Amino acid sequence: MFQPSQYDVRRFFCDVLAKQRAGQVLSPIETLAAGWIDQHPEYHADLSDVDAALAQVYDVQEGRTNPFLHLSMHLTISEQVSIDQPHGIRQAVELLAMRRHSLHEAHHEVMDCLGEMIWASQRSGRPPDGHAYLDAVRRRATR
Repeated sequence: MFQPSQYDVRRFFCDVLAKQRAGQVLSPIETLAAGWIDQHPEYHADLSDVDAALAQVYDVQEGRTNPFLHLSMHLTISEQVSIDQPHGIRQAVELLAMRRHSLHEAHHEVMDCLGEMIWASQRSGRPPDGHAYLDAVRRRATR
């Protein structure tokens, strides 16, 4: 299983933006990442300087979103939807996107659910609860 480090993830997103700007051919995963990067121009400065990106610390108390975590969550949700894992996530995200009239906004709501699942797992010391995660997304999609 591939487990990229924080630095690998940051380099990946910085490289995608650089390749996109240079008009270079992107791999399928880079193309997907580039689409989410395009939807977040507020992160372009963070992704434009690899050395600064590797050194940056994103502290929750500063109230600033970690662009690399945020973009990684977009990729995670996109992958979950593409393989429908956990089973039912594709339908729930599609319904949420229809209700919000925006896949992007739906992703942001799903991120809240995903973050909650990860937080609960870390707090309890148990594996992530995919059923609770899916239920949370479904609740948002049906209200």
